[in-house]
Amino acid sequence: MVELNGRTYTRREIAERAGMLSQFASVRLMELGDGVERGIRMLEFRTGSGLRFTVLVDRALDIADCEFKGQAIGWNSPAGFRHPGLHEYEGEGGLAWARSFSGLLVTCGLDHILFMNEVPADTYVYGPKPTVSHSLHGRIGTIPAKLTGYGEEWRGDECVLWAEGIVQQSAVFGEDLHLIRRIEADVGGNDIRISDRVVNHGFYKTPHMYCYHINVGHPVLDEGSRYLAPIKDVVWAAHAGEAYRKQGVGYRTLSAPKLDFHEQVWQHELGADDQGQQFVALVNDRLGLGFEVATAKAQFPCLYEWQNLQAGQYALGIEPSTNHVLGNNAARQRGEMIWLQHGEEKRYDSTFRVLDGADDIAASEARIRAISGQPEDEYPAPSGNHLKIGGR
Repeated sequence: MVELNGRTYTRREIAERAGMLSQFASVRLMELGDGVERGIRMLEFRTGSGLRFTVLVDRALDIADCEFKGQAIGWNSPAGFRHPGLHEYEGEGGLAWARSFSGLLVTCGLDHILFMNEVPADTYVYGPKPTVSHSLHGRIGTIPAKLTGYGEEWRGDECVLWAEGIVQQSAVFGEDLHLIRRIEADVGGNDIRISDRVVNHGFYKTPHMYCYHINVGHPVLDEGSRYLAPIKDVVWAAHAGEAYRKQGVGYRTLSAPKLDFHEQVWQHELGADDQGQQFVALVNDRLGLGFEVATAKAQFPCLYEWQNLQAGQYALGIEPSTNHVLGNNAARQRGEMIWLQHGEEKRYDSTFRVLDGADDIAASEARIRAISGQPEDEYPAPSGNHLKIGGR
């Protein structure tokens, strides 16, 4: 049954009340037409519950806008949703990625995440290319997708909005990795489900790293908003040491926007429930509004928290990752790099959930606390204990 307007409907009852489902909910393809966004194809999802989000077909099928009942969830940076044709991957010493950095979901990978690295390229068997130089967070986020389908799918009396596409990151004498992405949302629902497959389409042994940069903005992020997670250990903080308390913001309770704020990043070791799921949420108790991310611990064993509380760029990042914050070379040295042979793949199944009201927030907090508590101290001492990631 579809729940809309405070009641439930069968498929027939929906059809009786409107000539098209799009009166209540839809997936619509459109194109942006001005400024740095000009020419980007975009899918707009409306579930009918008040959840609306957009998917940028020409930027890896990442999620741009997200709002619920008119209140923003996702982050819009000053960079805008820049056309990929304007992107300079190697610009600014590898930091030009930040000139295309905006939206609720920015995918990082497929063969590199985190800061700039130069790594061996011996598996590509090409003498003039002994190394590969990687810029910040990899190439995938600014590659256009081939849109293979979108629409609505009735399953009995339930209806799912969906979109699918393929994003190809490929080079001669290099990687040939395909991201096959499906996004779903139930009509009447508050969840976004993302199912990704990363497949080695080529015939070289190829490295694979993956991260979701999930960026929550105001008003979910506000002074007093709380970061909730089943944190078993605070592993690392980029600003640990003398600067740890300097800016007056700990990992758990967020502040209002600040001037001259330097980003703060933590890595947390999370616990998982008996289904292998781990949950992280940002909640605004004053508004009764929150946002929760559910991922599989086996798929994303690492989790970063990113704070950019600079005025005009105000965002909180939830970043599930395949690897520790130590970087690409460290992953190779520790035996933690994922290597894919021809036809091999890795799957990633995640849910983004809007928390609507105090009851939803309480349920999310209960899910998290049932797995593990989290440090009461806003500034827990990082352990430096990057656990070995096995199975690779």
